[in-house]
Amino acid sequence: MMNTVAFHTLGCKVNHYETEAMMGIFEEAGYKVVDFDDRADVYIINSCTVTNEAARKSRQLARKARRKNPEAVVALVGCYAQVSPDEVKKIDAIDLVLGSDRRKDIVKLVEEVRTGGKEVTDVKDFKKLTTYEDLNINKVKETTRAYIKIEEGCNQFCSYCIIPYARGPVRSRKEESVIQEVERLVRAGVKEIVLTGTHLGAYGLDENNDKALVELIQNLVKVKGLARIRLSSLEVTEVNDDLIRIMGSEDKVCPHLHLPLQSGSNTILKKMKRPYTVEEFKETVDKIRKIIEDIAITTDIIVGFPGEGQKEFNESYNTVKELGFSRLHVFPFSIRQGTPAARMKNQVPGDVKKEYSKKMRELNKKLMLEYQKRFWGHLRDVIIEDNRDSRTNLLTGVTGNYIKVMIENADDSLRGKMCKVRLDKAYNHEYAIGKVIK
Repeated sequence: MMNTVAFHTLGCKVNHYETEAMMGIFEEAGYKVVDFDDRADVYIINSCTVTNEAARKSRQLARKARRKNPEAVVALVGCYAQVSPDEVKKIDAIDLVLGSDRRKDIVKLVEEVRTGGKEVTDVKDFKKLTTYEDLNINKVKETTRAYIKIEEGCNQFCSYCIIPYARGPVRSRKEESVIQEVERLVRAGVKEIVLTGTHLGAYGLDENNDKALVELIQNLVKVKGLARIRLSSLEVTEVNDDLIRIMGSEDKVCPHLHLPLQSGSNTILKKMKRPYTVEEFKETVDKIRKIIEDIAITTDIIVGFPGEGQKEFNESYNTVKELGFSRLHVFPFSIRQGTPAARMKNQVPGDVKKEYSKKMRELNKKLMLEYQKRFWGHLRDVIIEDNRDSRTNLLTGVTGNYIKVMIENADDSLRGKMCKVRLDKAYNHEYAIGKVIK
């Protein structure tokens, strides 16, 4: 009878990429991947540790797996295991603790537990994570879009962030490996790739090549059959003239940048140890928009950081409004033990954080709708996705400049194809309604 394995992934797109890669490794070893709610021989929890809540969920999932099958091997891998291996080892439900390395050996380590009957822990000191582990995905669940991990680690050490301790220093994937994976996925029908990493803009810096990302994009543009290249997230300090130029001149490169601002108050940015001021951020955004007029610039905002009073929040709110982002991801500050911000004075009360979040999210709705309205009556290229919207039963897609669209006249024969779509009106702040124009 075939062995079975179940996965649950917490956290970011990088984690989801790594889970897809581990699934492939198990399948190559003869395992069948089943749902996490099913009884399985092996359970893999790909953990997150960005917040204390994420770590709590990881523990909860491990116990759930153990209840499903007391005889199963339960493995907790990834960021939480890397940052707190001793804490993880104390969880009765867990047999294998694996950090941010050796995921290629996951089957071998699981078999070691199964045959030896002993718990296994494999976690290196984060400073010794110096080699990029070249994981690959050979197939994806949907063919519209695939995330491609090209970089691991972060050297920035913002005061609120545990990620440098969880992922180690910056290390980059070889360009040849990235291109080969993209070519394989395009042959499998993928139309759009999203380049991602722990700190994407640091790609190549471990090799002292600050042009590596632009060089990679230049070579990916040449891949036949690839319709779009999208970048996941960059620091504003990493958006140089060469990158702006290639985004403005190459049709395959999506006119969309995600630039995490985190706060629009210089006082708070300094406490966060962010590498720019509000003025520097605005200057770069202005430069980008002069070259790429229709570009979508999305961002992350943390509200309720220690010391953020009404004055600092108002500064942040007004900065976000002035910059006119096309979408915000709003996060109430969450204490993460082990970071300098967790020890800061003037922690913001929960009810104040809720008030700040509500105001910033209301602003987000206005900004999203304002950006969407600019393109009503315009034709935009949209890759039709595999799934229908559950509310309207319409097929959906995303424009290059990251407007989500429900398409009134698209039938199933258009799934996975790029079509000209006229944007007509709003369904809500997040979705436009459009029609395919043939």
